[in-house]
Amino acid sequence: MLYLWMKAIHVFFVVSWFAGLFYLPRIFVNLAQVAPGNAEYDRLLGMARRLKRFMLILMAGTFIFGGAVIFSNGLEGVPFWLVQKWLWVKAVLVIGLVAYDYGCAILLREFEQGRNQYSHVWFRWFNEAPTIILLIVCILAIVKPF
Repeated sequence: MLYLWMKAIHVFFVVSWFAGLFYLPRIFVNLAQVAPGNAEYDRLLGMARRLKRFMLILMAGTFIFGGAVIFSNGLEGVPFWLVQKWLWVKAVLVIGLVAYDYGCAILLREFEQGRNQYSHVWFRWFNEAPTIILLIVCILAIVKPF
């Protein structure tokens, strides 16, 4: 029973973190279309800062409750994550998401310093990475293909 509660809370944090991973680059798209220093740029920058801070809490919750799920469900004394190949692939993808999140922090810092180097089109493509990773993770977690 505890396992299901941990899993439900983990899914809540994952969904919430992904909302931030989807929306922050969309704010970057808008920031890339506005000149630094005007009111719209400052408003968008403030939104991005607040969202990024909140995303850190959501990412932490994802890891805390994901770890609780992993360690609360064993198979005959052997933790199930040791024998599930799909979970190892998922873990690698999650590390990629952490790198993406960190990349967003770097991009935000560049916007704060007025040094953005990328176009709004680049940010539109950049925004697709978490979507692809989410699709693969969902397939891994639900279908468990290996």
